[in-house]
Amino acid sequence: MELFTNQVLAGIATGAIYACMALAVVMIYQAIDHLNFAQGEMAMFSTFISWQLMQWGVSYWAAFLITLAFSFVAGIAIERILFKPLAKAPVLTNVAGFIALFAIINSSAGLIWDFTIKQYPTPFGSAPFLGSQLISTHQAGMIGVTIALLLALYFFFQYTRIGLAMRAAASVPESARLVGINTSWMIALGWGMATAIGSIAGMLIAPVVFLEPNMMGGVLIYGFAAAVLGGLSSPFGAVVGGFLVGVFENLAGTYIPGVGNELKLPIALALIISVLVVKPAGLFGRPIVKRV
Repeated sequence: MELFTNQVLAGIATGAIYACMALAVVMIYQAIDHLNFAQGEMAMFSTFISWQLMQWGVSYWAAFLITLAFSFVAGIAIERILFKPLAKAPVLTNVAGFIALFAIINSSAGLIWDFTIKQYPTPFGSAPFLGSQLISTHQAGMIGVTIALLLALYFFFQYTRIGLAMRAAASVPESARLVGINTSWMIALGWGMATAIGSIAGMLIAPVVFLEPNMMGGVLIYGFAAAVLGGLSSPFGAVVGGFLVGVFENLAGTYIPGVGNELKLPIALALIISVLVVKPAGLFGRPIVKRV
């Protein structure tokens, strides 16, 4: 029972990272109806920015806030420069744009900081949380940050004018334009927020997997699995999906013979396929209905 509890708590902590990544994926998907294959690389580059700031003597939380601001502006710039002109382009053109962005960011990070593994500090420490050996303070911090982020986004989208405008622009863009909402800039703001959320995931996972240009590859796949499981139309579902994927991954690696750490990634891919076959809209997503 202690092993089971330990694996569940560790899975929830890891799932917090997947939840942040899934949340970023869902926000961009709701804005442009495409999956951002470069989401992980954008988070990785932001994490390198924060690491570089700390190397220059900036404190962790100051570097954290500066990186969030940088990521927000960078996300808006990417949307305005690269994807706004592709708004009416075929799907494959957008996919090619995402793949090009992936390669450019990954290569740029390798050129600037090289591909050697770097240690990244944690602001929460690594001691047992509340004296318990089941979960560390860093894992508890990851869970707390994710829950706080979800609550902040809920209040933003539910009770602020900009949040309501962004929801309208994503759900009914034609009607939103008729009432004076600049849907183009709402999409750009969604990109900025998604990039900032992705940077949070990168800065939280870096102390666990270490910092290097390819660190977010597996995390992005788990983020996709979480988003598909929870529903690509539901930010809340993305967070729930992240926690479920984290727990499922840990329990599968522990209790299914022959899985181990090497086959955890195929488990996530199998989960994506299974959900798409059984419930394409996800657990909390709504089916897309189009009038013909």
